[in-house]
Formats: sequence, structure tokens, C-alpha cells
Amino acid sequence: MLRIAVLASGGGTNLQALLDAQASGALRSGKITLVISNKAGAYALTRARAAGVDTAVLAKRRDESPAVYGQRLLAVLRAAGIGMVVLTGFLLILDECVIRAYQGRILNIHPSLIPAFCGKGFYGLKVHEAALERGVKVTGATVHLASEIPDGGPILAQQAVEVLDGDTPETLQRRVMERAEWLLLPREAERWARKLTEEAM
Repeated sequence: MLRIAVLASGGGTNLQALLDAQASGALRSGKITLVISNKAGAYALTRARAAGVDTAVLAKRRDESPAVYGQRLLAVLRAAGIGMVVLTGFLLILDECVIRAYQGRILNIHPSLIPAFCGKGFYGLKVHEAALERGVKVTGATVHLASEIPDGGPILAQQAVEVLDGDTPETLQRRVMERAEWLLLPREAERWARKLTEEAM
């Protein structure tokens, strides 16, 4: 069974969608066996523990280089036998050593239709604020493979979501989560886990 690690910095709503998919059997080609956060107080860790999943806190030390942090993260992933990584609002940019070690095995969910409103500095509510400021009528979510460029890896799937008159960043964020992120990510995680498993046979 392909062992999956989920990396999260915040509340873990996308993690919960993955855990629910695993419980229902929709995510069956891999198993979430580890949740890592860079923040000890992240609610994602609480969600993981409630589901019986092992957790680890890996905070970035003051003045620690991305490369050194990346090596520490790699050590944790390798010790746990992780075969695939899913980023769900993990607010640290992965060093290239991690990207290389897990080339084609790191999925990320981003709350916009890449290439719109993506890259360094675009995360969480900032993405939806930018979409509303630009006046777009359609936004959505993207699942892509991670690369050395933030939000720059190959796109696996996208789901469009309508922007409504009177939307706030908060209402738009909620709609994108409900109608795109929570549906798209479990589906693509299962598809990619199945692909990796079949390739290993």
C-alpha cells in the first residue's frame, strides 16, 4: 500500500476531505499514514489524531536555510516510508532537495485556476481577495504536481467556480472549497496514488 503524507499549516479542511474519502473508500490506492505541520497548534493535527493518523511537528528554526529544513523534512518522510506527498495549505515552500527526491510524487491544491492568482505570496484568503479585486467572474481550484517554481508544476485537474455579486473573500473561499477543492483533491489523490502503484508493479 502506498503510504501518503499530508503537509498542512492550518485548519486542515482539505486534509479532512482526504480523510473522509479514505474512510468511505473513495481513496483506496494509498493510505494517509502521516500528517506533518510546521505549526504545533495547527488544527490539521487534531483532525489527523482523531482519525488515528500519526502526526509530526516540524517547525522551521530561526535562521534555518530552506535546504537544511528540506533535509530534515526528507528524513521524516523517508523514515515513515512515504511514497506520495499531498500539500494542503502548507505555507513553507519546499526546497528543491525535497522536490527532486519526490519528483512526480508531490500533489498540491491551490484555490484558483492556475495561472491566475498563483505563485509566491498567493495563499489562503489572499487568493480570493485578488480575484475579487480583479473582478473575475469565474475562479476555482487546481491540483498540480509540485515543482521548484511555486504553483508552477504540471496541472493535473481544475474545477471552475462562479464568482457571485456581493461575494466577500470569505464567502468565495467557502464556495471554492465546497464546490472545487474538497471534490477535486480526493479524486486526484486517488488517481495519482493508483498511477504510482501501478507503475511500481
